[in-house]
Amino acid sequence: MYRDTLSLLGPALPVVSFLGRLPTAMCQLGSLLLVAETSGSLATAGLAGGALAAGQTLGGPVIGRLTDRHGQRGVVLTASLANAVAVTALVLAALAHAPTAWLMVLGGLAGATVPQVGPLARTRSVALARRSGADDRTVGTVLSFEGTLDEVSFVLGPAFVGLAAAVAHPAAALLLAALLLAVFGTAFALHPTARATLHEPSASTRTGAAERTRLPGSAYALRGTMVLQGAMFGASQAGITALTEELGAPAQAGLVYAAMGVMSAAVGLSMAAVPARIGLTTRWRAATAALVVLSVPLLFVGSLGALYAVVVVLGAAYAPHLITVFGLTERTVPATRLAESMAFLTSGIVAGQALALAVSGRLAEGHGAPAAFAVAVGAAVACALLSWTVRAAVPGPVRELRPAGAERSG
Repeated sequence: MYRDTLSLLGPALPVVSFLGRLPTAMCQLGSLLLVAETSGSLATAGLAGGALAAGQTLGGPVIGRLTDRHGQRGVVLTASLANAVAVTALVLAALAHAPTAWLMVLGGLAGATVPQVGPLARTRSVALARRSGADDRTVGTVLSFEGTLDEVSFVLGPAFVGLAAAVAHPAAALLLAALLLAVFGTAFALHPTARATLHEPSASTRTGAAERTRLPGSAYALRGTMVLQGAMFGASQAGITALTEELGAPAQAGLVYAAMGVMSAAVGLSMAAVPARIGLTTRWRAATAALVVLSVPLLFVGSLGALYAVVVVLGAAYAPHLITVFGLTERTVPATRLAESMAFLTSGIVAGQALALAVSGRLAEGHGAPAAFAVAVGAAVACALLSWTVRAAVPGPVRELRPAGAERSG
Protein backbone atom coordinates (compact mmCIF):
# COMPACT_ATOMS: atom_id res chain seq x y z
CA MET A 1 0.00 0.00 0.00
CA TYR A 2 2.78 2.46 0.79
CA ARG A 3 4.31 1.79 -2.63
CA ASP A 4 1.06 3.13 -4.11
CA THR A 5 1.22 6.14 -1.77
CA LEU A 6 4.77 7.00 -2.82
CA SER A 7 3.82 6.54 -6.46
CA LEU A 8 0.89 8.90 -5.94
CA LEU A 9 2.91 11.61 -4.16
CA GLY A 10 6.12 11.27 -6.14
CA PRO A 11 9.64 10.99 -4.74
CA ALA A 12 10.24 14.66 -3.91
CA LEU A 13 7.08 15.77 -2.11
CA PRO A 14 7.46 13.55 1.01
CA VAL A 15 11.09 14.63 1.45
CA VAL A 16 10.31 18.32 0.96
CA SER A 17 7.29 18.23 3.26
CA PHE A 18 9.21 16.35 5.96
CA LEU A 19 12.09 18.83 5.97
CA GLY A 20 9.61 21.70 5.78
CA ARG A 21 7.73 20.54 8.88
CA LEU A 22 10.87 19.67 10.89
CA PRO A 23 11.47 23.29 12.05
CA THR A 24 8.08 23.30 13.80
CA ALA A 25 9.29 20.46 16.00
CA MET A 26 12.56 22.29 16.69
CA CYS A 27 11.35 25.79 17.52
CA GLN A 28 9.34 25.15 20.69
CA LEU A 29 12.14 23.42 22.60
CA GLY A 30 14.81 25.49 20.86
CA SER A 31 13.26 28.78 21.95
CA LEU A 32 12.96 27.57 25.54
CA LEU A 33 16.60 26.48 25.70
CA LEU A 34 17.86 29.61 23.93
CA VAL A 35 16.01 32.12 26.10
CA ALA A 36 16.80 30.19 29.28
CA GLU A 37 20.51 30.26 28.47
CA THR A 38 20.72 33.87 27.33
CA SER A 39 18.46 35.34 30.02
CA GLY A 40 19.32 32.99 32.86
CA SER A 41 15.60 32.83 33.71
CA LEU A 42 13.32 29.84 33.26
CA ALA A 43 10.33 32.13 33.80
CA THR A 44 11.38 34.34 30.88
CA ALA A 45 11.96 31.25 28.74
CA GLY A 46 8.49 29.99 29.64
CA LEU A 47 6.90 33.30 28.63
CA ALA A 48 8.68 33.35 25.28
CA GLY A 49 7.84 29.70 24.63
CA GLY A 50 4.25 30.27 25.69
CA ALA A 51 3.95 33.22 23.31
CA LEU A 52 5.27 31.04 20.48
CA ALA A 53 2.70 28.32 21.28
CA ALA A 54 -0.11 30.89 21.51
CA GLY A 55 0.90 32.40 18.19
CA GLN A 56 0.86 29.01 16.51
CA THR A 57 -2.49 28.11 18.07
CA LEU A 58 -4.12 31.30 16.78
CA GLY A 59 -2.27 31.64 13.50
CA GLY A 60 -2.52 28.05 12.26
CA PRO A 61 -6.26 28.05 11.46
CA VAL A 62 -5.93 31.46 9.79
CA ILE A 63 -3.23 30.16 7.47
CA GLY A 64 -5.33 27.08 6.82
CA ARG A 65 -8.35 29.16 5.89
CA LEU A 66 -6.29 31.39 3.61
CA THR A 67 -5.02 28.35 1.73
CA ASP A 68 -8.56 27.03 1.37
CA ARG A 69 -9.56 30.32 -0.24
CA HIS A 70 -6.47 31.24 -2.24
CA GLY A 71 -4.47 28.02 -2.67
CA GLN A 72 -1.33 26.88 -0.91
CA ARG A 73 1.37 28.34 -3.13
CA GLY A 74 1.31 32.03 -2.28
CA VAL A 75 0.21 31.59 1.33
CA VAL A 76 2.82 28.97 2.23
CA LEU A 77 5.58 30.85 0.41
CA THR A 78 4.81 34.05 2.31
CA ALA A 79 4.45 32.27 5.65
CA SER A 80 7.67 30.28 5.20
CA LEU A 81 9.79 33.33 4.47
CA ALA A 82 8.11 35.37 7.22
CA ASN A 83 8.62 32.54 9.69
CA ALA A 84 12.31 32.23 8.79
CA VAL A 85 12.72 35.97 9.40
CA ALA A 86 10.78 35.83 12.69
CA VAL A 87 12.80 32.89 14.04
CA THR A 88 16.06 34.59 13.08
CA ALA A 89 14.89 37.81 14.76
CA LEU A 90 14.07 35.86 17.92
CA VAL A 91 17.57 34.37 17.96
CA LEU A 92 19.22 37.77 17.50
CA ALA A 93 17.03 39.35 20.18
CA ALA A 94 17.82 36.61 22.66
CA LEU A 95 21.54 36.87 21.99
CA ALA A 96 21.28 40.65 22.46
CA HIS A 97 19.51 40.13 25.83
CA ALA A 98 16.40 41.97 24.67
CA PRO A 99 13.65 42.72 27.22
CA THR A 100 11.14 39.97 27.98
CA ALA A 101 8.33 41.85 26.24
CA TRP A 102 10.25 41.90 22.95
CA LEU A 103 11.06 38.21 23.25
CA MET A 104 7.37 37.49 23.75
CA VAL A 105 6.39 39.59 20.73
CA LEU A 106 8.95 37.87 18.50
CA GLY A 107 7.97 34.46 19.91
CA GLY A 108 4.35 35.19 19.09
CA LEU A 109 5.28 36.21 15.54
CA ALA A 110 7.41 33.09 15.13
CA GLY A 111 4.42 30.98 16.16
CA ALA A 112 1.80 32.83 14.15
CA THR A 113 3.78 32.56 10.90
CA VAL A 114 4.45 28.80 11.08
CA PRO A 115 3.59 27.72 7.51
CA GLN A 116 1.62 24.65 8.70
CA VAL A 117 3.41 22.30 6.33
CA GLY A 118 2.20 19.23 8.25
CA PRO A 119 -1.57 19.81 8.00
CA LEU A 120 -1.27 21.32 4.52
CA ALA A 121 0.73 18.30 3.33
CA ARG A 122 -2.14 16.11 4.57
CA THR A 123 -4.65 18.26 2.71
CA ARG A 124 -2.56 18.19 -0.46
CA SER A 125 -1.97 14.44 -0.29
CA VAL A 126 -5.66 13.72 0.25
CA ALA A 127 -6.54 15.99 -2.67
CA LEU A 128 -4.08 14.12 -4.90
CA ALA A 129 -5.55 10.79 -3.80
CA ARG A 130 -9.15 11.90 -4.38
CA ARG A 131 -8.31 13.35 -7.81
CA SER A 132 -6.71 10.07 -8.83
CA GLY A 133 -9.91 8.22 -7.95
CA ALA A 134 -8.40 6.49 -4.91
CA ASP A 135 -10.74 4.68 -2.54
CA ASP A 136 -11.11 5.37 1.18
CA ARG A 137 -8.55 2.70 2.09
CA THR A 138 -5.90 4.44 -0.01
CA VAL A 139 -6.80 7.79 1.54
CA GLY A 140 -6.40 6.17 4.95
CA THR A 141 -2.98 4.90 3.95
CA VAL A 142 -2.00 8.40 2.83
CA LEU A 143 -3.07 9.79 6.21
CA SER A 144 -1.12 7.06 8.02
CA PHE A 145 1.96 7.95 6.01
CA GLU A 146 1.57 11.66 6.75
CA GLY A 147 1.02 10.90 10.43
CA THR A 148 4.22 8.89 10.52
CA LEU A 149 6.16 11.79 8.97
CA ASP A 150 4.80 14.01 11.74
CA GLU A 151 5.77 11.54 14.45
CA VAL A 152 9.30 11.16 13.09
CA SER A 153 9.70 14.92 12.81
CA PHE A 154 8.63 15.41 16.42
CA VAL A 155 11.17 12.80 17.50
CA LEU A 156 14.08 14.10 15.43
CA GLY A 157 13.35 17.82 15.92
CA PRO A 158 13.95 17.95 19.69
CA ALA A 159 16.85 15.53 19.27
CA PHE A 160 18.57 17.93 16.85
CA VAL A 161 17.97 20.80 19.28
CA GLY A 162 19.44 18.85 22.16
CA LEU A 163 22.46 17.86 20.09
CA ALA A 164 23.06 21.43 18.94
CA ALA A 165 22.71 22.73 22.50
CA ALA A 166 25.23 20.17 23.76
CA VAL A 167 27.76 20.63 20.96
CA ALA A 168 27.43 24.35 20.23
CA HIS A 169 24.55 26.59 21.35
CA PRO A 170 20.71 26.51 21.16
CA ALA A 171 20.94 29.44 18.75
CA ALA A 172 22.53 27.09 16.21
CA ALA A 173 19.45 24.87 16.26
CA LEU A 174 17.06 27.76 15.68
CA LEU A 175 19.17 29.21 12.89
CA LEU A 176 19.15 25.78 11.25
CA ALA A 177 15.36 25.75 11.63
CA ALA A 178 15.16 29.16 9.95
CA LEU A 179 17.30 27.90 7.06
CA LEU A 180 15.13 24.81 6.64
CA LEU A 181 12.03 27.01 6.65
CA ALA A 182 13.41 29.31 3.97
CA VAL A 183 14.59 26.48 1.72
CA PHE A 184 12.10 23.65 2.14
CA GLY A 185 9.08 25.74 3.06
CA THR A 186 9.64 27.55 -0.23
CA ALA A 187 10.15 24.25 -2.06
CA PHE A 188 6.90 22.89 -0.60
CA ALA A 189 5.07 26.04 -1.66
CA LEU A 190 6.42 25.96 -5.21
CA HIS A 191 6.07 22.20 -5.78
CA PRO A 192 3.70 21.54 -8.72
CA THR A 193 1.29 19.64 -6.47
CA ALA A 194 0.41 22.90 -4.67
CA ARG A 195 -2.33 23.41 -7.23
CA ALA A 196 -4.02 20.14 -6.26
CA THR A 197 -6.02 21.82 -3.49
CA LEU A 198 -7.50 24.58 -5.64
CA HIS A 199 -11.27 24.18 -5.86
CA GLU A 200 -13.23 24.85 -9.00
CA PRO A 201 -16.38 26.97 -8.51
CA SER A 202 -19.46 24.82 -8.32
CA ALA A 203 -23.08 25.08 -7.29
CA SER A 204 -22.20 23.90 -3.80
CA THR A 205 -19.62 26.68 -3.38
CA ARG A 206 -21.80 29.47 -4.78
CA THR A 207 -24.62 29.20 -2.23
CA GLY A 208 -23.47 32.10 -0.07
CA ALA A 209 -21.10 32.73 2.79
CA ALA A 210 -23.31 31.06 5.38
CA GLU A 211 -23.26 27.78 3.49
CA ARG A 212 -19.52 27.95 2.86
CA THR A 213 -18.75 28.38 6.54
CA ARG A 214 -21.05 25.64 7.80
CA LEU A 215 -19.36 22.77 9.63
CA PRO A 216 -21.00 19.74 11.24
CA GLY A 217 -21.01 19.73 15.02
CA SER A 218 -18.81 16.65 15.05
CA ALA A 219 -15.93 18.68 13.58
CA TYR A 220 -15.75 20.60 16.84
CA ALA A 221 -15.79 17.38 18.85
CA LEU A 222 -12.82 16.17 16.82
CA ARG A 223 -10.98 19.41 17.54
CA GLY A 224 -11.72 18.93 21.22
CA THR A 225 -10.25 15.46 21.27
CA MET A 226 -7.05 16.81 19.70
CA VAL A 227 -6.75 19.41 22.46
CA LEU A 228 -7.03 16.54 24.95
CA GLN A 229 -4.42 14.55 23.01
CA GLY A 230 -2.11 17.55 23.25
CA ALA A 231 -2.80 17.68 27.00
CA MET A 232 -1.66 14.08 27.25
CA PHE A 233 1.57 15.00 25.48
CA GLY A 234 2.22 17.98 27.75
CA ALA A 235 1.38 16.17 30.98
CA SER A 236 3.44 13.14 29.99
CA GLN A 237 6.39 15.36 29.16
CA ALA A 238 6.15 17.08 32.56
CA GLY A 239 5.82 13.76 34.38
CA ILE A 240 8.71 12.17 32.52
CA THR A 241 10.92 15.17 33.25
CA ALA A 242 9.99 15.17 36.93
CA LEU A 243 10.48 11.42 37.39
CA THR A 244 13.83 11.27 35.64
CA GLU A 245 15.03 14.13 37.85
CA GLU A 246 13.82 12.30 40.95
CA LEU A 247 15.71 9.21 39.79
CA GLY A 248 18.88 11.24 39.24
CA ALA A 249 18.87 10.76 35.46
CA PRO A 250 17.48 13.98 33.96
CA ALA A 251 19.33 13.39 30.69
CA GLN A 252 17.10 10.36 30.08
CA ALA A 253 13.94 12.47 29.74
CA GLY A 254 14.45 13.24 26.08
CA LEU A 255 15.35 9.64 25.29
CA VAL A 256 12.24 8.33 27.01
CA TYR A 257 10.05 10.74 25.06
CA ALA A 258 11.84 9.85 21.83
CA ALA A 259 11.29 6.14 22.46
CA MET A 260 7.58 6.81 22.78
CA GLY A 261 7.65 8.69 19.48
CA VAL A 262 9.46 5.88 17.69
CA MET A 263 6.84 3.36 18.85
CA SER A 264 4.04 5.69 17.79
CA ALA A 265 5.57 6.14 14.34
CA ALA A 266 5.99 2.39 13.88
CA VAL A 267 2.39 1.69 14.83
CA GLY A 268 1.26 4.55 12.60
CA LEU A 269 2.79 2.85 9.59
CA SER A 270 0.96 -0.36 10.45
CA MET A 271 -2.44 1.37 10.47
CA ALA A 272 -2.68 0.82 6.72
CA ALA A 273 -3.13 -2.89 7.45
CA VAL A 274 -6.32 -2.39 9.50
CA PRO A 275 -9.23 -4.01 7.60
CA ALA A 276 -11.51 -1.53 5.85
CA ARG A 277 -14.55 -3.14 7.46
CA ILE A 278 -13.51 -1.62 10.79
CA GLY A 279 -15.04 1.83 10.53
CA LEU A 280 -13.44 5.08 11.57
CA THR A 281 -15.77 5.64 14.51
CA THR A 282 -14.99 2.17 15.85
CA ARG A 283 -11.28 2.84 15.44
CA TRP A 284 -11.62 6.15 17.28
CA ARG A 285 -13.36 4.55 20.24
CA ALA A 286 -10.88 1.68 20.36
CA ALA A 287 -7.96 4.11 20.25
CA THR A 288 -9.32 6.24 23.09
CA ALA A 289 -9.99 3.11 25.17
CA ALA A 290 -6.36 2.11 24.60
CA LEU A 291 -5.23 5.57 25.70
CA VAL A 292 -7.02 5.10 29.02
CA VAL A 293 -5.86 1.54 29.66
CA LEU A 294 -2.25 2.18 28.69
CA SER A 295 -1.91 5.51 30.51
CA VAL A 296 -3.06 4.31 33.94
CA PRO A 297 0.24 2.45 34.65
CA LEU A 298 2.00 5.84 34.49
CA LEU A 299 0.62 6.51 37.96
CA PHE A 300 2.61 3.65 39.45
CA VAL A 301 6.03 3.75 37.74
CA GLY A 302 8.96 4.18 40.11
CA SER A 303 12.04 3.15 38.15
CA LEU A 304 13.69 4.13 34.91
CA GLY A 305 13.17 0.71 33.34
CA ALA A 306 9.47 0.72 34.21
CA LEU A 307 9.13 4.25 32.82
CA TYR A 308 10.63 3.22 29.50
CA ALA A 309 8.36 0.18 29.29
CA VAL A 310 5.14 2.00 30.16
CA VAL A 311 5.81 5.03 27.98
CA VAL A 312 6.84 2.98 24.95
CA VAL A 313 3.70 0.85 25.21
CA LEU A 314 1.57 3.98 25.62
CA GLY A 315 3.11 5.35 22.42
CA ALA A 316 1.40 2.53 20.54
CA ALA A 317 -1.98 4.20 21.19
CA TYR A 318 -1.04 7.71 20.10
CA ALA A 319 -0.70 7.27 16.33
CA PRO A 320 -3.97 5.31 15.87
CA HIS A 321 -5.83 8.07 17.68
CA LEU A 322 -4.20 10.91 15.75
CA ILE A 323 -4.51 9.24 12.36
CA THR A 324 -8.14 8.28 12.96
CA VAL A 325 -9.13 11.80 14.02
CA PHE A 326 -7.48 13.24 10.91
CA GLY A 327 -9.30 10.62 8.85
CA LEU A 328 -12.66 11.42 10.42
CA THR A 329 -12.10 15.10 9.81
CA GLU A 330 -11.29 14.46 6.15
CA ARG A 331 -14.57 12.53 5.81
CA THR A 332 -16.64 15.06 7.76
CA VAL A 333 -15.76 18.62 6.73
CA PRO A 334 -16.39 20.23 3.33
CA ALA A 335 -13.43 20.03 0.96
CA THR A 336 -13.37 23.83 0.80
CA ARG A 337 -12.53 23.96 4.52
CA LEU A 338 -10.24 20.96 4.80
CA ALA A 339 -6.95 22.84 5.19
CA GLU A 340 -8.42 25.08 7.86
CA SER A 341 -9.80 22.06 9.72
CA MET A 342 -6.52 20.15 9.53
CA ALA A 343 -4.71 23.23 10.85
CA PHE A 344 -7.23 23.51 13.69
CA LEU A 345 -6.41 19.93 14.73
CA THR A 346 -2.69 20.62 14.80
CA SER A 347 -3.20 23.90 16.64
CA GLY A 348 -5.37 22.06 19.16
CA ILE A 349 -2.51 19.71 19.93
CA VAL A 350 -0.16 22.67 20.43
CA ALA A 351 -2.62 24.50 22.69
CA GLY A 352 -3.42 21.44 24.78
CA GLN A 353 0.24 20.55 25.16
CA ALA A 354 1.27 24.05 26.22
CA LEU A 355 -1.55 24.40 28.74
CA ALA A 356 -1.10 20.95 30.23
CA LEU A 357 2.67 21.36 30.41
CA ALA A 358 2.25 24.55 32.43
CA VAL A 359 -0.35 23.08 34.79
CA SER A 360 1.17 19.62 35.23
CA GLY A 361 4.65 21.08 35.61
CA ARG A 362 3.49 22.99 38.66
CA LEU A 363 1.70 19.92 39.99
CA ALA A 364 4.85 17.85 39.55
CA GLU A 365 6.91 20.42 41.46
CA GLY A 366 4.56 20.26 44.43
CA HIS A 367 3.37 16.67 44.42
CA GLY A 368 5.77 14.67 42.27
CA ALA A 369 5.54 12.95 38.90
CA PRO A 370 2.29 11.01 39.64
CA ALA A 371 0.40 14.31 39.85
CA ALA A 372 1.49 15.23 36.32
CA PHE A 373 0.72 11.75 35.03
CA ALA A 374 -2.74 12.03 36.60
CA VAL A 375 -3.43 14.94 34.24
CA ALA A 376 -2.51 12.69 31.31
CA VAL A 377 -4.84 9.95 32.54
CA GLY A 378 -7.64 12.47 33.03
CA ALA A 379 -7.19 13.74 29.47
CA ALA A 380 -7.30 10.16 28.18
CA VAL A 381 -10.56 9.51 30.02
CA ALA A 382 -12.02 12.70 28.59
CA CYS A 383 -10.98 11.57 25.09
CA ALA A 384 -12.77 8.27 25.59
CA LEU A 385 -15.93 9.94 26.86
CA LEU A 386 -15.91 12.33 23.92
CA SER A 387 -15.52 9.51 21.41
CA TRP A 388 -18.66 7.87 22.78
CA THR A 389 -20.75 11.06 22.51
CA VAL A 390 -20.37 11.08 18.72
CA ARG A 391 -21.59 8.37 16.41
CA ALA A 392 -21.23 7.76 12.70
CA ALA A 393 -24.04 7.81 10.18
CA VAL A 394 -23.20 6.22 6.84
CA PRO A 395 -25.62 7.53 4.23
CA GLY A 396 -23.40 6.26 1.41
CA PRO A 397 -19.73 5.98 0.63
CA VAL A 398 -18.95 8.99 2.83
CA ARG A 399 -19.37 8.67 6.58
CA GLU A 400 -20.72 11.66 8.47
CA LEU A 401 -20.37 12.06 12.22
CA ARG A 402 -23.20 13.40 14.29
CA PRO A 403 -23.73 13.92 17.99
CA ALA A 404 -25.21 10.88 19.67
CA GLY A 405 -28.98 11.17 19.79
CA ALA A 406 -29.19 13.55 16.85
CA GLU A 407 -31.78 12.85 14.17
CA ARG A 408 -30.64 11.61 10.79
CA SER A 409 -31.62 13.64 7.77
CA GLY A 410 -32.76 12.27 4.45
